[in-house]
Amino acid sequence: MQYQVKLDIFEGPLDLLLYLIKKNEVDIYDIPIALITGQYLEYLDLMRELNLDVAGEFLVMASTLIKIKSQTLLPPIEGEGEGADEADPRAELMEHLLEYQRYKEAAHQLVTRELLEKDIFTRPQTDEPGENKGEEGVLIEASLFDLVDALRKVIERKDLPANFMGVAVEKITVRDKIIAILQQLKETQQIVFQSLFDPLVTKHEIIVAFLAVLELMRLRAIRVFQIQPYGEIRIVALANEVPLEDISS
Repeated sequence: MQYQVKLDIFEGPLDLLLYLIKKNEVDIYDIPIALITGQYLEYLDLMRELNLDVAGEFLVMASTLIKIKSQTLLPPIEGEGEGADEADPRAELMEHLLEYQRYKEAAHQLVTRELLEKDIFTRPQTDEPGENKGEEGVLIEASLFDLVDALRKVIERKDLPANFMGVAVEKITVRDKIIAILQQLKETQQIVFQSLFDPLVTKHEIIVAFLAVLELMRLRAIRVFQIQPYGEIRIVALANEVPLEDISS
């Protein structure tokens, strides 16, 4: 039986679209719908092959993107839509994205303000793990999609076959890997995400290590950060005790 991670703390389809727009450095007012749709479907396929519990909203958005892409590829109806008032099939999606982006930015400002107020009373030690140091600048919390993107790079570097995800979980379990990661964090306090996969040589090991990281995030036992957008990802332990008895093998 394959291990399944419930994504109750992770982002939704609009977050993935905003992630792809920023990653490709494209204008949200002029989305290259063919490019974004193709990448969205690739991410969705990888998430499903990893046996992640992808919510129905992701599939609805996939259908919406495919529909919009089809509409943009159709030639204009003769005698219609030749002026500035021609309806853009992307307009409704862009409106939703802009509104959602405003909510995310407002929420980020509230969280930042809370952290700044805390720092007035308690200044962090410069030698603590996970703090901003010197040339590294501000650490950015990594998202699910940052992790999936990092996993894609691991797969490419190891030159694994395209269908490498079709494998049952056996031998080393997710629970085993969680214990190993927690033990490593006790010894080093920080782990570079990519280094988890360097010694791994089988398809099974890569899947298990990735699912273990997601499960630890879900349990709020770790946090993952990037030194800069789309940069190196680091795993930092939290003080929360992990209920290992509740984790399936």
